[in-house]
Amino acid sequence: MCMGIFKSRGKQKLIDHHLHHNMASSIPALPQSYSPRTDSVFSDLSGFFSMDSNVPGLSKMILNKLNMKDYSEYRAAVEGKSRGLAFRNYKEMFQKMEDTFKFCTGCSKLPEHLGEGESLRRCVKCLNVYYCTKDCQRKDWPQHKKVCKTLRLVAIDRLVEWLMFTGDLPFATEKWTRSAAEVRSWDDWVPMQGDLTPRLDAILSGPSSTALWRNVSRPRPDAADLRRSLWRVQSEFLSRVLTVGTAVQHFGLDPRAKPLTIHVAGASHSETMGARASDYDELNRMFPGHEGVEVVMVGPEVVDGPVMRPPLRALGPRQRVYISAHKALYHQFWEDVVEKEEAARPDLVVGFHPGFHANQGLLQGWLPTLLLLRDYNIPSFFTMYSEQELKRSLQILQELEMRVRDSGSNPFASQKPEQVQSCPNKPPVYCNSHYVCFQGLLPREDFEEPDVDN
Repeated sequence: MCMGIFKSRGKQKLIDHHLHHNMASSIPALPQSYSPRTDSVFSDLSGFFSMDSNVPGLSKMILNKLNMKDYSEYRAAVEGKSRGLAFRNYKEMFQKMEDTFKFCTGCSKLPEHLGEGESLRRCVKCLNVYYCTKDCQRKDWPQHKKVCKTLRLVAIDRLVEWLMFTGDLPFATEKWTRSAAEVRSWDDWVPMQGDLTPRLDAILSGPSSTALWRNVSRPRPDAADLRRSLWRVQSEFLSRVLTVGTAVQHFGLDPRAKPLTIHVAGASHSETMGARASDYDELNRMFPGHEGVEVVMVGPEVVDGPVMRPPLRALGPRQRVYISAHKALYHQFWEDVVEKEEAARPDLVVGFHPGFHANQGLLQGWLPTLLLLRDYNIPSFFTMYSEQELKRSLQILQELEMRVRDSGSNPFASQKPEQVQSCPNKPPVYCNSHYVCFQGLLPREDFEEPDVDN
């Protein structure tokens, strides 16, 4: 790899100093049992710790509970494909998934640690959290009542999300009647779709939805609740695509003037489990008549599937979006593939929820990538779950002398609330709710020399 990536005005020691001192003081110690494995700083265990820092996600615990070794088995299960898994039918699968949420929200007691005569009972209002005793529930109510209504929606959405894997979602979208520059938020996008009710009702009356509510251990919500849930799940899917389109416009890139190559750095199971070659086709409607867009998803937790194919070396087909994926850390992909001209250099790099603030493996995993993006002056657009995460991410980028161009609330944030599994009463967060875009080094006059202890 070009050694210039790791040089910057002779201040590498200053950066290392700040990363070791300032960041270490703001990141809580990781419990020994959840220490990331040495083979990947983006490991599932590290992701589980991120959930404790208000970054939700599918944890390794869920796979263990379902007796699955990886996310490909999970995907096969929800698609109804048998691979000798440890459950016999959908009812058993949904029950085991629900079991991953079974612990006392008041005292964190697990089912296997309950005393004789004790059992976990759900909150009857949200059907989401559990308690081992009435006393635990009573003591927890002042905190739980703040999020109880929202957690009811979360419980519905995490079941409805199964329809993403059956192919019922996402539903087809309409041709844009306004230019990309005019569509600034969901308030502009939704009216272009017309009446969504017939499309949503067709999903609700379909065999997959019927099978879902026949096999889960909770009553089927009413049609209005389910329509809203379908939209929230759809919004999370579209949020990634529209965020990429927003990033294209933020940096003044024009896919109608030239083909664009967009890399998704740090892609994981969240972006690639069940991914289809058509997942970014909304960009065709956003930029009609474009010269071709390639999206390359790169990350050590990329899940095998239809998009696991080599990136393009030359320009892609006009007016089409081509998706490919590569399983590696981004800076390794750059060294092994991009520098060997086996893939095009990116016009834009996007990262969904890198989790800088929660990942103790930053030095091992993300730092080389961030320095690469900075020193090659690549337009970069990363999203966060919350304003708190955004502030911590900005602090880290400033330590790296990154030139931050803009940051704030994302107008195309997911509308689906996300529960922090290990701490349900934390306020729910939303995928892609905030963003930061950065490019290159901070101008010399804006860089303030930090004090370094001898």
